[in-house]
Amino acid sequence: MTGDKIEVQIESSSNLTQSDAQPEPQHQSTQPSPQHSLQKSDERNANPNPNQNKSCCFCWCCCCSCSCPTIEDIRCWGESFDKLMKCSGGRKVFRDFLKCEYSEENILFWLACEDLKKESNPDVIEEKARLIYEDYISILSPKEVSLDSRVREIINRNMVEPSPHTFDEAQLQIYTLMHRDSYPRFINSQTYRKLAQIPSPTRKGSAA
Repeated sequence: MTGDKIEVQIESSSNLTQSDAQPEPQHQSTQPSPQHSLQKSDERNANPNPNQNKSCCFCWCCCCSCSCPTIEDIRCWGESFDKLMKCSGGRKVFRDFLKCEYSEENILFWLACEDLKKESNPDVIEEKARLIYEDYISILSPKEVSLDSRVREIINRNMVEPSPHTFDEAQLQIYTLMHRDSYPRFINSQTYRKLAQIPSPTRKGSAA
């Protein structure tokens, strides 16, 4: 009898660890049944409702504890590029889209510039500015972003004494590029239309 209780308790703890990534303390005597834990895990894997597990699609850490965009939020992404970029979930989906278009470096550069603006330590600012330059500005980098000569000259002058706003001109130019070039394709893509639950347009005469 005692052996059976110990076996059930260990199995239950294992299931909780795999499905919730939060194992219960061993000193607690009351444990959810293994059947309950397996059912919870199966529900996540089955994903019968696309709106139920948005956190697994949108959050970076997959912790399933952060706020997730609603259908209304997602549809707002199609109203303006600004709304898309102000939402962390929107940036995540847009980044995945850019990755498929082999232009992920644009949003990565933009995010790096946003991160730089938050810094106040001069040493950290100098180091981050150097890394941004090497990763996205240098012509030797495979992730070089497309900038005109005027903006490149501004960056080179700013790099003499880096600040949180060293790449402001470049960031604006890349933001504009994504807005005009990638964003229209994104909101018309199957990826976005499916998330926003927008029916795909039907072509007239396609059945003929």
